[in-house]
Amino acid sequence: MRDFLRNGKLLTLMLGHFTVDSYVGVIPILYPLLIGRFSLSLATVGLVSLAYGGMAAISQPIFGLIADRFGTRFTGLALAWTAITFAVIGFVDSFPLLVGLALASGLGSGAFHPLGALDVRGLLPAWRRSLGMSVYVTAGTVGVAAGPLIGIFLFGVFGIHGTGFLVLPGLATGGYLLWRMRGRVAAAGAAVRGAGVTSRAVPVLALAAVIGVMMSRSWTVNVFQAFTPTWYRQLGYGPEFYGPLATTLVLASAVGTVGCGSLADRFGRRTVIIVTLLLSVPAILLYTLYPGPWAFATAILIGFLAASTAPLMLLMAQQLMASRAGLASGLVMGLGFVTGAVGVPINGAIGDAIGLQESLLSHVILVIATVGLAWFLPREVEIERYAEQPEPMRPSAEQA
Repeated sequence: MRDFLRNGKLLTLMLGHFTVDSYVGVIPILYPLLIGRFSLSLATVGLVSLAYGGMAAISQPIFGLIADRFGTRFTGLALAWTAITFAVIGFVDSFPLLVGLALASGLGSGAFHPLGALDVRGLLPAWRRSLGMSVYVTAGTVGVAAGPLIGIFLFGVFGIHGTGFLVLPGLATGGYLLWRMRGRVAAAGAAVRGAGVTSRAVPVLALAAVIGVMMSRSWTVNVFQAFTPTWYRQLGYGPEFYGPLATTLVLASAVGTVGCGSLADRFGRRTVIIVTLLLSVPAILLYTLYPGPWAFATAILIGFLAASTAPLMLLMAQQLMASRAGLASGLVMGLGFVTGAVGVPINGAIGDAIGLQESLLSHVILVIATVGLAWFLPREVEIERYAEQPEPMRPSAEQA
């Protein structure tokens, strides 16, 4: 872990990941304000997440292809674009314009994620790749966790116009990212691209299983993060309760991400993913059937288990498509994003019909089905057949 934290380039990318994902964490806190301002239903307000997450999702494979071909040079600009478009959301007076801004903001997120993941993979030694990618992903998860607290403070003081202040961290971090990584991320991306010079057939079944599990996990994570504040507001709790609860849910996934990355380096990614899926069933039952102050404990279980395996599946996809690692990153993250985004209005519509508690409880069925799919995930030996090239056993992290 110390080696990762001494890697200046990795830390810079982690800072960018934290900032861009903090905007995602703000969206659920906006829901109650948007519902009141535009007289929306749960299903309709979920379209904001669908617009943001959907655009981020469908654009990621495109940006992944661009990274494979031309390298990564403008990650900081993607972050700045997200900040500017998101900041304007609180000042619009029509719902169609609100959705349009969410689409524009999601485009910046869609550019950042595959480019950042490709750069990070090029910086990591193979022998600690699962933990290293997990550390990077954790920065984004912590950003999502910080989002609700940031939103509660800004909206409590300035109302919905508090979104205007969100332009500041994005512009500052985006500018720093451009300066700090100038001429260097392209080299890291080129190393990854050059690794896959030998074309290999893509194992379609294994890749489909990886993407399918990622989609399922993203659906569950997005829905619980999106509707926890609204559900607890319906139960009579205030923002001083459901804001920290939403943050607890996300922070637990950050801890789980690092923990699962370390376990995966030791026991294998497939084993860790299947075990977390099995344990997610009782965690969801406890969280949804027993709401109240003890939800902080069950939220830790949900977050730890549901979101923690995303970097493991990302690495699986990158290795299975070694010659197109940027495209692999865009596919697995993009389809995961879009499923999570589509899942929010779907569960919102279910919540409108039968109640949010029952809507959240339905994810037990989804997780059980995903356990069956996870049996088709490739084992480590199979994945290594598609690994791009041998690497030194223990190279030191480059310092800057």
